[in-house]
Amino acid sequence: MATKASAERTFTQKQDLLADNLIGNENRLRSIYKDCSDVIFRSFFIGRKDKALLIYIDGLSNIQELDDNVLSPLMQITEEELFNIKSLIETKISVSSVKEVSTFSEVLKEISSGNPVILIDKRKTGFSLGLPKWETRSIEEASAEMVVKGPREAFVETLRVNTSLLRRKIRSPELKIQSMEIGRYTKTNVVISYLEGVADKELIEEAKNRLSRIDIDGILESGMIEEFIEDNPYSPFPQVLSTERPDVVIAALLEGRVAILVDGTPFSIILPTTLYSLLQSAEDYYGRFMIGTVIRWLRYLFLVISLLLPALYVAVITYHQEMVPTTLLISMAASRERIPFPALVEVLIMEITFEALREAGLRLPKQVGAAVSIVGALVIGEAAVSAGIVSAPMVIVVSITGIASFTIPRYSAAIAIRMLRFPMVLLAGTLGLLGIMLGIITIIIHLCTLRSFGVPYLSPMAPMQGGELKDVLFRAPWWKMNSRPHFTGRHNKNRQSPGQKPDPTIGDEK
Repeated sequence: MATKASAERTFTQKQDLLADNLIGNENRLRSIYKDCSDVIFRSFFIGRKDKALLIYIDGLSNIQELDDNVLSPLMQITEEELFNIKSLIETKISVSSVKEVSTFSEVLKEISSGNPVILIDKRKTGFSLGLPKWETRSIEEASAEMVVKGPREAFVETLRVNTSLLRRKIRSPELKIQSMEIGRYTKTNVVISYLEGVADKELIEEAKNRLSRIDIDGILESGMIEEFIEDNPYSPFPQVLSTERPDVVIAALLEGRVAILVDGTPFSIILPTTLYSLLQSAEDYYGRFMIGTVIRWLRYLFLVISLLLPALYVAVITYHQEMVPTTLLISMAASRERIPFPALVEVLIMEITFEALREAGLRLPKQVGAAVSIVGALVIGEAAVSAGIVSAPMVIVVSITGIASFTIPRYSAAIAIRMLRFPMVLLAGTLGLLGIMLGIITIIIHLCTLRSFGVPYLSPMAPMQGGELKDVLFRAPWWKMNSRPHFTGRHNKNRQSPGQKPDPTIGDEK
């Protein structure tokens, strides 16, 4: 059986080789590209003697450069110069990249990448010309990760533009960028980027292995890859970090992490990640460390509010009225006097309505989306209170909860908290504070069991790494963050030279 399989593979490889008959190669390529009106076959003679064929896809190749630097020089060659076709191609064609191809698979790959291919009669090899050209979006400001202070540029849909943004910031040959193709039909280019000598070799190999196992018709966005490579696909929490900012990717690479860039999308993937990485913003590291620390504490506080505030309101109103001051309790009872629904139903109505308005604001055109979501929330909230469907305190609780969810920097993490808010409300409506505690314990246990490419999701808090809390609970000044994170930078710990604290005595008069 092994001998038979080997013989079939050898036969297939022979069938894939280009022949020395130009007409036969042309007929086979035309049958492959049947009903493809954008694939151009251009026959011409090199020096009026050797017949050649140029194949390219209209819209993916630079036709102007093709005419000026390829067809015109080759067609004007004299017979005395036709001594060595390969040398002739290399000397007469003024194209930066010329590659020899010998199989139909290579020819199809190059043509699909926008590189025109020249086939010559009586030769078993052709030449691929590096002349791709297609419309690209210019580099703009990141729309999903806004900052007040920091770089404004964001990734675009073109892979090589994105890798150039990385190269422009890390000007070292230790920045490695390895490519692979994923997708049977799309043949999507995917890049794995890391810093050699900083990133763990086992992490790099694991990332490559998980990507190589993906066998699908096509990859259209990095989120599709995310579902294939994460450790626990049934968890609501994201186990990789998605970003469109080059500076965030660079910071992750300098910490020993690995980045995955996908052609056709501006969002890259960073792995491994932790819960605290999802709650950090790039701007935390560009401003003064005291401001960054306060903002980080505020973010943690509003994370808790976003998850628990509606559930606490339902539990207290339904089961634990003794916890509310008497004056406030009387006011809340008066506001709920005309409400026909229990607090649990009230919360569900308002939360579902608020989520629908938020989703509608995202899908509407940018010019009207924000206005519709804000005005819609105000109008519907006021109308619901006036109609006696919900109480005024409930509108306040849901509004504060919605605002709190906007403070979470990563959209994927905010979505997870919004999802968990509903089971927490149901637990509060059935078991009161006991249900809330059961929900919190369940979430913490789940977070403790999560891994992101082998890294504990709650690190450095669990397991405890005391020295790294200066970049979790606080944002320590840069002159104190001398070492990289333990789980990603343990092979190259030192990030900077120690002892760089500013000396306030310098410049003082003696």
